Amino acid sequence: MWRRQSTVLTVCCLSVLLVSLDTTILNVALPAMQRDLDSSVSGLQWTLDAYTIVLASLLTLAGSTADRVGRRRIFRLGLVLFTAGSALCSLAPTLGWLVVFRMVQALGGCMLTPVAMAILTNTFTQPRERARAIGLWGGVVGISMAAGPILGGALVQWAGWRSVFWLNVPIGLAALLLATLYVPESRAPRARRIDPVGQFLVITFLSTLTYAIIEAPDQGWTSPPVVACLSTAAGALAGLVPYENHRTEPLIDPRLFRSAPFSGATATAVFAFAALGGFLFANTLYLQRVLGLSPLDTGLHLLPMAVLSVVCPPLSGRIVGSRGPRIPLLLAGAGITASGLLAVLVTRSTHPSHALLALTYALFGLGFGFVNAPITDTAVSGLPRAQAGVAAAIAATSRQVGTSLGVAVIGAAIAAGTRPAAWWIIAGCGLAILVLTTVTTTRTPLGGGTATVRP
Repeated sequence: MWRRQSTVLTVCCLSVLLVSLDTTILNVALPAMQRDLDSSVSGLQWTLDAYTIVLASLLTLAGSTADRVGRRRIFRLGLVLFTAGSALCSLAPTLGWLVVFRMVQALGGCMLTPVAMAILTNTFTQPRERARAIGLWGGVVGISMAAGPILGGALVQWAGWRSVFWLNVPIGLAALLLATLYVPESRAPRARRIDPVGQFLVITFLSTLTYAIIEAPDQGWTSPPVVACLSTAAGALAGLVPYENHRTEPLIDPRLFRSAPFSGATATAVFAFAALGGFLFANTLYLQRVLGLSPLDTGLHLLPMAVLSVVCPPLSGRIVGSRGPRIPLLLAGAGITASGLLAVLVTRSTHPSHALLALTYALFGLGFGFVNAPITDTAVSGLPRAQAGVAAAIAATSRQVGTSLGVAVIGAAIAAGTRPAAWWIIAGCGLAILVLTTVTTTRTPLGGGTATVRP
């Protein structure tokens, strides 16, 4: 029994490794991709955002579909699509095809993370075993954060940017074989209904808003395509709220946002992951294009951020369990703000201090390392237990939305020739986290326990 459970855990860890490693490893390859495919900055943005938009739009749908037709079946389909998409990305002849193949990857990726969590919950039925398994599964994300930049830098330097996609193929095939042999099939007793109209409005909102932000520096904010996209995004959002309010089982329930802790956690996730997506994008281009570092040296320079992103989450989880989410969120906001402000000063010099660069990256890693545990805790703490799963799904989606917007906004600042603005935006994201934490959480009473929240 334990051997079978361990194998299922291994399969689920391989799946999250595929999704999370692909995000961190790809950033180091961006300058090499730009040279080889003759791409603009906006083209690089689309290679990242095409993936995250699809992922953000379809996470909830993938989870509910797996509950309905079978988690093992959807999980295996996700592995096939992600592995095939990775192989196609490595062969992409042009930037346009690379963006299309990244979307194929994302179609598979949206079926992996939420479904793997459901498979683990169904396999490990004892609370203590389940908590340990989920902890190991989540720890793989931290490992990918640490290994991604260095592994990506080494692969790009020695084998070219296409090798970062080759890496996914053997991992995906191994996970697919193990899933076929050992993962049991399971379904939910009662699956949520599909919400096609809500799904369409969410996709429309995210895609048109991102397009407008990415393309505005080249086409102008008043150009017809950009204005049309902004208008469409506003219309989709305006239509989404009343439509979802009238559904019995909405894709995104607007009533959840009446809870101040939930709204604060969702907004915090958007700002934190916008800072992460923009930080990785901006610094990869800065280190390689401005300072002239090699891909491997770029990965090594980002190591302080990666190490603290691994070390801090367990500590953050302990503090959340004993003192509530307020302290980790304040540390997260302070670290990200300080990192952005220090980057403004450090990058002014044509020969910046490597020690100050390392401190900049360490501060960001510290801030980001403290943010994940309190986001999930705060999102569900102010809601009935029956809504905890929906709240966690929306929190996961908000992370992808934040990453997409961060790459779009900060990439737009770089494309417009205002690189210092990128660091100010990152600092602003950290400051927003501090403000949201102050508004939506209160201090925990002496004796520990979950933080009290304002209604």
